[in-house]
Amino acid sequence: MFRRVGWLIGLNNKSASVKKLPDAKPHPAQVKPAPMLDVMQEIAIYIHRLHNLDLFQQGWYQVKITMRWEDDENTSSAAPARVIQYEAPSLGSDAAVYGVWRIDDKDNSFSTQPFRIKYARQDVPLSILVAFDLPLSKNGGASSSAIIMKFELLYASIWENGSEFEASIDSSPAAIHEFRIPPKALLGLHSYCPVHFDAFHSVLLDVTVHISLLKAGPSKAVSKLHSVSYTATEDVAGDRIVGSNQEPEQVPHMKQISLVKALLSARDTLFEELERLGNGIDKTVDLAEFKSKKNNMNVLQAKLGAVDGEVSGQGKPQNGLEKQSGTLEIKGDSLLHDLSKDDVFKMFHLLGDQILYLWNIFLKFHRENKTKVLEFLCDAWAKDRRAEWSIWMVYSKVEMPHHYINGGFDEAPHHVVYKKGSSLWKLTDDPAQLAAMRADLHRRSIAQMKMNNRSIQDMYIFGDPLRIPIVIVERVMNAPRRTFSDNSYLRSLDMIDTASLLTGARYEAGKKQSSTSCPQNGRDLKIVVFVHGFQGHHLDLRLVKNQWLLIDPKVEFLMSEVNEEKTSGDFREMGLRLAQEAISFIKKKMDKASKSGRLRDIKLSFVGHSIGNIIIRTALAESIMEPYLRYLYTYVSLSGPHLGYLYSSNSLFNSGLWLLKKLKGTQCIHQLTFTDDPDLHNTFFYKLCKQKTLENFKHIILLSSPQDGYVPYHSARIETCRAASTDYSKKGKVFLEMLNDCLDQIRRPTSEHRVFMRCDVSFDTTAHGRNLNALIGRAAHIEFLETDIFARFIMWSFPDLFQ
Repeated sequence: MFRRVGWLIGLNNKSASVKKLPDAKPHPAQVKPAPMLDVMQEIAIYIHRLHNLDLFQQGWYQVKITMRWEDDENTSSAAPARVIQYEAPSLGSDAAVYGVWRIDDKDNSFSTQPFRIKYARQDVPLSILVAFDLPLSKNGGASSSAIIMKFELLYASIWENGSEFEASIDSSPAAIHEFRIPPKALLGLHSYCPVHFDAFHSVLLDVTVHISLLKAGPSKAVSKLHSVSYTATEDVAGDRIVGSNQEPEQVPHMKQISLVKALLSARDTLFEELERLGNGIDKTVDLAEFKSKKNNMNVLQAKLGAVDGEVSGQGKPQNGLEKQSGTLEIKGDSLLHDLSKDDVFKMFHLLGDQILYLWNIFLKFHRENKTKVLEFLCDAWAKDRRAEWSIWMVYSKVEMPHHYINGGFDEAPHHVVYKKGSSLWKLTDDPAQLAAMRADLHRRSIAQMKMNNRSIQDMYIFGDPLRIPIVIVERVMNAPRRTFSDNSYLRSLDMIDTASLLTGARYEAGKKQSSTSCPQNGRDLKIVVFVHGFQGHHLDLRLVKNQWLLIDPKVEFLMSEVNEEKTSGDFREMGLRLAQEAISFIKKKMDKASKSGRLRDIKLSFVGHSIGNIIIRTALAESIMEPYLRYLYTYVSLSGPHLGYLYSSNSLFNSGLWLLKKLKGTQCIHQLTFTDDPDLHNTFFYKLCKQKTLENFKHIILLSSPQDGYVPYHSARIETCRAASTDYSKKGKVFLEMLNDCLDQIRRPTSEHRVFMRCDVSFDTTAHGRNLNALIGRAAHIEFLETDIFARFIMWSFPDLFQ
C-alpha cells in the first residue's frame, strides 16, 4: 500500500532517477517533467492513373488533395511529408502530362502534374505516392475523430502547353469528392478507393490508401501540451474503457499506457496486412528479422492484458451496423502500478521502431508491386460492395405463378389470394403503396443505425444516408405448373431455397457448364445498346453506361441516336430504325474484333428507359434481328411500360395523354393507351406481347419506382394489378393474356438458368419539394436518369450479370 502511494507522489525507487533529454531545460517547479510520447497518423495515397469516362470538356486538368480531421473544418491539419514518383511521365509534344507535382504550404495541399484530356476513355498514368502526416488533434485526436480526404478536380481551357495552367485555372474547382476515414481505420488499413467526382465530371481516379500509426519524431518544447489522442477514457477504436475513475495523478500515466496499446495494435495490424498483401499477390515479404525481434515483446505485451473486440481486417463484412460499441478492458487494478514509467517509455519506443521498420518494408514492397497490389485491393473492394451498401438494399424472393387468371392471383410479397368482391382490398393493399411504405420504414430504420465500420466511406453516399435511394430487390422464382385440382404454386415462401435468391446452384452450374463448352482461346465481344425514352436524348442513360464501364471496361456501347426527335411516331418504325442501327454497329465491332484475333463469343445486352424499352422489344421482333437473338445476354428495363397504360391510376397524367392524342395525334400514345385499333386483339401492344422478345435473354432486370406516376407500377414490373384482377370484361381478359404471354417468355426454360429480378427504387424526393413534377410523378421517372446510385448498388451487388 505504501509502495503504491509512494509511486503516485514520485518516490518509487524504480523511477526516482529520470534521465534528461539533451535539450531539456530545468523546470522551475520541483516535479520533473515526464518524457513526451507523441504519435502521428501517416496516410499514404497512391494515385495510379486517371481514366476519363465522360468528361464534357477537353483541356488541362489537375487533381488536388487535402486532408484534415473531421472536427477541424476550417483548416487543413495534415501536411504532405513525402512524395515518391514511381515512374516518370512520358515527355514530348503528344504527352498527356506536363510539368511536375507541387505542394502548397498555404493550405498544405498536394497537386498532381497537369494533364491534358483529349478524348473519351483516355488513360493518364500518374504513378505517384504522397504521404500525409497528421498531428494529434486538440479534441480527442485520432481515437474519436475521423479524417476527411478531399479530392478536387481543377480545370483550365486548352492551351498549347501546360505552362499557363496555373495562371488560367479557375479559382474554384470543377468537381469535389470527399471520403471519410473512420476512427477504427486509423490504426491500420490498406484499401482501394476509387474517385469518380460527380455526374458531370465522370472519371475514374485509381487510388489506394494505406494508413498506419507511427511514432512522432523529436519535437521541440511547446508552451501548451496538446491532449493525447488515445486517452484513458477512450480505447484505440474510439470506444469506452472499463474503469475510468482513476486519480488525477494517474491520468498522464494512463495516457501513456493507452498510447502503447494503440501502437501495439497498429503494429499487429500492419504485420497482418503485409502478410495478407504478400499472399494475395503471391509475393513473399521478408519478415524473418521482424519476427525474431517481435518475440522480445512477449513479456511486455502480456502485461498489457487482452484487448476485447479487435478490429477486423479488410475482406470481412464491413456494413458495420452496431447498436453498441465494444469496450477495452484493462484487466486488474494492479496493471496501473506494475508498469513503471520507464517500462512504458521503453515499450513505446520499441514498438514505434518496429512499426517504422514494417512501414518502410511496406513502402518498398508497394513500389516493387504497385500494380498487383492495386489489383488485389480492387478485387477485395469489389467483393465488399454488397455488404457495404446493404444498408440501402432489401432482398426478398417471390414465386411466379404459372398463370394469372381473372378474379384471383397470387403475389408472394402480400401473401394473399385476391378474388372478386373480396373485402381484403384496402387502400394499403395497393402494391405501389405497399412498396412505398416498405421503403419508408426501411429509411426510418437507417436513421437509428450507427455507422461503426472501418472501411473508407464515400461521402457522396455516407454524407447523408437518409437521402440515398432504397432498393428492394425481388428475385422471382418459377413456380410449378398450376392444375385445376392442385394449387401447388400457392406454397409458403419459406419452402424456397434461400441460397437461390441471388445466384442459385443451378445458375452457377449453368455458368460452369457454359464456360467449359466454349473454346478457351479467343475473346468475347460484349456490346450494350442504350435506348432513350419519349422525346429523349441519346446521352440520357450515360450515368448507367459509366457504371457498366467501371464493372467491365472492355464493353462496347451504342448510345442509340436514330430515334431522337422521332419518338412521337409508330413504335414499329422506331423499332425498325433501332434494329438497323444495332445491326450496323454489331457488324462493325465483329469485323474489328475478328481482325485482332479469334472471336469466341458475343454478348449483346440492352438498356432502355421508359418507352425506349418498347422500342427495344419491337426491334427484337424484327426479322432482321433473328440471327442475333442467340447472343442476347442482359436486359435492364428502367421504368418501361411493358403492358401499356391499361389500368393507369394517375388521372392527371391520363389527362395529359388524352390531350396529346387529341391535339397532336401522337401515334405512340394511341398505341400505349390501346386506342390505335377498335379491336383490342388487333392493337400494337397485344401483338407485341405475342412476340418472343424476352425469352432469349439470360438475365432480365425490371426497375420500377412506386413514386413514378408516368408509368403504371404493374406495367413496369410485368405483374397484375388490383383493377385487372377484378375486371371480367374483354379488357381484363386481354390484359391478363398479355401478362401471361410475357411471363411465359421469361419462364421458358433455356440452356442456362435465367435470372429474373424486379427492383423497386424509392428515391428521396424531399429535395424537389411539392411542385408539379412531384405531383404528377415525373420527378421519380426522371430521377432514373439524373442519379446513378441505384445503378451502382444493383450492378456492383450482382456484377456477374453485367460482365
